[in-house]
Amino acid sequence: MTHNHIVLYEPLMPANTGNIARTCAATNTTLHLIKPLGFQTDDKHLKRAGLDYWDNVDIIYHDSLEDFMAEVKDKPLFLVSKFAHQTYTEVPYNDFDDVFLMFGKETTGLPEDFMRAHEEKCIRLPMNDEHVRALNLSNCAAIVIYEVLRQQGFPNLELTHRYAQDKLD
Repeated sequence: MTHNHIVLYEPLMPANTGNIARTCAATNTTLHLIKPLGFQTDDKHLKRAGLDYWDNVDIIYHDSLEDFMAEVKDKPLFLVSKFAHQTYTEVPYNDFDDVFLMFGKETTGLPEDFMRAHEEKCIRLPMNDEHVRALNLSNCAAIVIYEVLRQQGFPNLELTHRYAQDKLD
């Protein structure tokens, strides 16, 4: 059985983290938060963005990048960054039981030395770098996790939703 993980390295904006938490709830994805965080976890913007889905999100906190890396060890880890030589669609995610997708902080991304040390794990969303510095973090997380899920056949997700009346028939 596959299990997917979204990892946020030192996230700064509560609304982004809240939106990603909502995506995690919708996709049965574990959310990892690497400290320090740029907000308190009881922040009203964080709670509002996640709406009433917080009880459905498996959240794991890590004290540092080193602590996270010690836990993930040799599991499939992909670093989402504009500094990558392959696109997110080139990876055969269905080859893995666990997929970890790591995203950097909104202002500076992932540490450059860490990225260079793991260059073969870097993936990117194609974009016009001349006009846009970066895409929104929560949008990127949603795009990439849904590609992973598409390749995996959307495990344990409803592919269709029925109107309430149709469920009674």
